Amino acid sequence: MRVLLIFVKFLFMILIFSACNGLSTRVIERIHSSSNNSNYLTKDELWFNQTLDHFSPYVLAKKFGAALVTLEHRYYGKSSPFKSLTTKNLKFLSSKQALFDLAAFRQFYQESLNSKLNRTKIENPWFVFGVSYAGALSAWFRLKFPHLTCGSLASSAVVNAVYNFTEFDQQVGESAGPECKAVLQEVTQLVEQKLASNSNALKTTFGATQLKIDGDFMYFLAEAASIAFQYGNPDKLCTPMTEAKKAGEDLVKAYAKYVKEYYVGSYGAEVESYNQEKLKKTNPSMYESVDRLWWFQVCSEVAYFQVAPSNDSIRSSKIDLSYHLDLCKNVFGEGVYPVVDATNLYYGGKNIAGSKIVFTNGYQDPWRRASKQVSSESMPSYIISCHNCGHGSDLRGCPQFPSPPEGSSKKCSSPDAVEKVRHEMIQQIDLWLAECHVIRKSSS
Repeated sequence: MRVLLIFVKFLFMILIFSACNGLSTRVIERIHSSSNNSNYLTKDELWFNQTLDHFSPYVLAKKFGAALVTLEHRYYGKSSPFKSLTTKNLKFLSSKQALFDLAAFRQFYQESLNSKLNRTKIENPWFVFGVSYAGALSAWFRLKFPHLTCGSLASSAVVNAVYNFTEFDQQVGESAGPECKAVLQEVTQLVEQKLASNSNALKTTFGATQLKIDGDFMYFLAEAASIAFQYGNPDKLCTPMTEAKKAGEDLVKAYAKYVKEYYVGSYGAEVESYNQEKLKKTNPSMYESVDRLWWFQVCSEVAYFQVAPSNDSIRSSKIDLSYHLDLCKNVFGEGVYPVVDATNLYYGGKNIAGSKIVFTNGYQDPWRRASKQVSSESMPSYIISCHNCGHGSDLRGCPQFPSPPEGSSKKCSSPDAVEKVRHEMIQQIDLWLAECHVIRKSSS
């Protein structure tokens, strides 16, 4: 999950990966100019003390001659505040804490920069970027700290916490199209039948015998399908499945082939990450900890429970609200519940009352249903429409996984659609940075 910030005169970009310790935050910084991409402020890992409880962008970096600074999101990286990720120790993991981390770091870095350059009372303009959850953080940072940033680009920003997120599956069906959708629904029906008669044999077919809870297994299969549309690879799924249907082949075996070769093989999904017993581990490796940490934020703050709609669903009806709530209780214990209403009350949800925020979404992306898709004053929203435009396609290009070099739009089914939105984005950034310069000049 990453957030990124830019500010000018050195134009700096800051990306939040994941982490922080009563807290220390790991920082990586480098100059990124169009003329020389190897200029570094330092190649060393740097740390600064952070308060524990305080309540492809690279294309744009080249255009603005920006320096890039990478900041870890608390808990997710080396700067985790605790060695053990017990539920009690996760109480400081939230988007609110992450935003205050960013505000504290922005002040620290500005002061450090001024000291390094032997200058005083200089405030560089900052601009915030992010994709996905980091896109939401980007928008929320501008909302809560408008005096610390000139604007925000919120790409595929999931700003609306959703408890019963049936729209996710509905968008998967819309993105798949009638023919592919019908085949995927048939696969689900066949899988449910086989699950009831011989679950072990079925799970062996998919290489997922470790998923003892049937809901975990069905969630794994559902996410394998949605990823194809989320990251701009619909043909990787729909072409082999519709061809298998026409040829009268075994659809379950055809889907298992897709899951093992593409979702697990090419994409790199790990079956074990869907295993609740694995999610319960409080001393995972840094790499393994990501799943437990994100599920904690899901279970305590934003939900995004990808529930099967009552009618015309692609995913299994086993993936209902009870499945998600049982997972949260099983993994984190009693008392962990997503305070969705409070989250949306604090940030505004789709009715976020910010300013100078650009929202962008790929039309095929199921997550766009949790984003702001309608423009409002000083907050334009763009939907990029193309066959393989998904999560963060404005910055990542097509497909979104694996991301092409420098976010190229050449492999998008409609490169012009992507470039048009990028042009609008850059115009907004130029305008808001210029306004920021005027304001700062008049106040100095």
